[in-house]
Amino acid sequence: MTDSTTPTKTGSAPTPAPEVLAALPVQTQETVKEIKEVKDNAEPAPPQPAAAPNATTTAPEVTPTSTATVESQGTEKEEPVEPQNSLTERFTQSEWTALKEFRKQLPEIFEAAYSEKKDAKTTPITLWGVEIDPNNPLNAKTSVVLMKFLRARNLNPSAAHDMLLATLRWRDEFNVEAACQEIFPEDVFGQIGKIYGKDKEGRPVVYNVYGGNKDIKKVFGDVDRFLRWRVAFMEKGLKSLDFETVDQQIQVHDYEGVSMTSRDANSKNAASQASSIFGAHYPELLYKKFFVNVPSYLAWIFWVFKPILPAATLAKMSVVATGSHAIGKALLPYIDESQLPKRYGGKAEAF
Repeated sequence: MTDSTTPTKTGSAPTPAPEVLAALPVQTQETVKEIKEVKDNAEPAPPQPAAAPNATTTAPEVTPTSTATVESQGTEKEEPVEPQNSLTERFTQSEWTALKEFRKQLPEIFEAAYSEKKDAKTTPITLWGVEIDPNNPLNAKTSVVLMKFLRARNLNPSAAHDMLLATLRWRDEFNVEAACQEIFPEDVFGQIGKIYGKDKEGRPVVYNVYGGNKDIKKVFGDVDRFLRWRVAFMEKGLKSLDFETVDQQIQVHDYEGVSMTSRDANSKNAASQASSIFGAHYPELLYKKFFVNVPSYLAWIFWVFKPILPAATLAKMSVVATGSHAIGKALLPYIDESQLPKRYGGKAEAF
């Protein structure tokens, strides 16, 4: 019998070999990539508070100098007051330091992203409904959006620079605005994606119903159309975020009706591209992800990855058994029964 896993470092759980993944249905392959993306984009642990100074140390004597005098000498400028909301008030000092450095790079990022525009360096853009003005980035909502790129890159301003630049270029090339305005056939996509209700903290709940349309040729026959729909659906879900009190969503991935034969070349290609898009261009927008009605073979994927996932990643993911009772037991601590569809253990008359 051949080994169906790829060797990993000592102490790590085995990772499924490529030939094993290729035999799985497209929905399962997408789940494997989603697990990896959640791991890769997990938020870094908050920095530890700085140690208190030694009480016996004598501070050097400082001669008081008025703000006006200091500014007139040109040696120091008083920092502007940062606009705040309930989300920015949770930023750590390390996050603020990285954000201030990151904001300085915005004109350069915009100029590189929109090189054909003469005034790109000074022209505001809108991302996820939030205006980002390179001339005046002191805005609480802007800070929340930019922080997502920093957290996805471990508070490294240079790496966040590259991620934001790549995202802006992709959005322009993909033409996200056009995709959001496109009308997609209801009989093809109407049952595979739903946005319904909010959790107890006001986060929108997005449902990806993989078995909602059994005709995968209709769904994936035109890969480019599927990707336009999938991106438009993601953007629609983000409209519920105000980036003042809520900046993440809950996702429920329903695998009811999914079988080992649910795959073809187009569906594999579409799932791969969609996973890459969301991993690269939609950072830190997920609060928690539930995998429900999970077949036993798919649950195996999670258990293979579980030992090598960091705690922050595991905290965002839950694999739930089949049936409304089991699903409700997992979801109701987060979502009130009035906001949760009956099929998932709630009382809402939804889809």
